[in-house]
Amino acid sequence: MGPYNIPRNVKDEGRILFIFTGKSMIYSVIGAFIGTIFYFILASCNMQMIGMIVIAIFAFIGYCIGMFKVPDIGAFKFTKKVGGENIDDVIIRAIKFRAKKNKIYLYDGEEETKDE
Repeated sequence: MGPYNIPRNVKDEGRILFIFTGKSMIYSVIGAFIGTIFYFILASCNMQMIGMIVIAIFAFIGYCIGMFKVPDIGAFKFTKKVGGENIDDVIIRAIKFRAKKNKIYLYDGEEETKDE
């Protein structure tokens, strides 16, 4: 008799602390680092509490970028094209597009005919 693989539930095994995936954890740390820069600026003005709130907001924004996907909303053209893709993938693609200074040309499909 040969070996038999017993199926098991492997969903969420790649998560850290139940809510973080590896990618969302990295983006949260990057966001918290950016918020820490603002914290030191605000701490020099004796606004430490506001600085801590800024750190939390930037960390949350980083978490959202790393975790969520762009919703597929039919009312907006943008979401029709990238709906269901990760937010960070869309942002990285947009940054690369701008860095190459590419342009998008749209043709409406109608040609002008000259009447003689």
